[in-house]
Amino acid sequence: MATVIEDGKPHRVASNKIGDRLKSVRNMYGLSQRELARRAGVTNSTISTIEQNRVSPSVDSLTKVLDGIPMSLIDFFTIDLDNGEEIFFRRDDLVELSDGTMSMRLVGATRKDRKLRVLHEIYPPKGGTGDRLIIQKGEEAGVVVRGRLEVTVGDRVQVLEPGDAYYFNAEIPHRFRNPDDAECEVVSAATPPSY
Repeated sequence: MATVIEDGKPHRVASNKIGDRLKSVRNMYGLSQRELARRAGVTNSTISTIEQNRVSPSVDSLTKVLDGIPMSLIDFFTIDLDNGEEIFFRRDDLVELSDGTMSMRLVGATRKDRKLRVLHEIYPPKGGTGDRLIIQKGEEAGVVVRGRLEVTVGDRVQVLEPGDAYYFNAEIPHRFRNPDDAECEVVSAATPPSY
């Protein structure tokens, strides 16, 4: 452990190699060395030598580099770069949630403290969520991948084609229905996760 002073207060932080940590954080944010250097107002070689652990930057230098992300020193030293949670999911990893009238497969079912529900949905011909309108907290959005989907939100009804999308306040009564004789495929997301 090491101590970092931020906002005038000492903080205990993990003391891993700064260069390795910077490279992991930079990659996590999808930034190249050049882009981070540009954002931080430093040279590309500065980022490179830090990441190779050839220099140990001062607190001021590291703060300047982290401003290009942006990220505080405390976050930099305490962020869990490998929290052990799954990030990628194969088709067989998705958990089926439906009652058999349609397929609703949940992405990341084992994820703790989820804040988002993502579903891969298959509506059979003429299938849907039923006659009863759904009301829940949060927001809901989705994109039609294949087929057509009739979406009812309050007193508004629209039939969506592949590539069309919806986004609405889920507290407004709503339902979904496949009006056709072919399957309809949708990828949807909702907050907060209701299951």
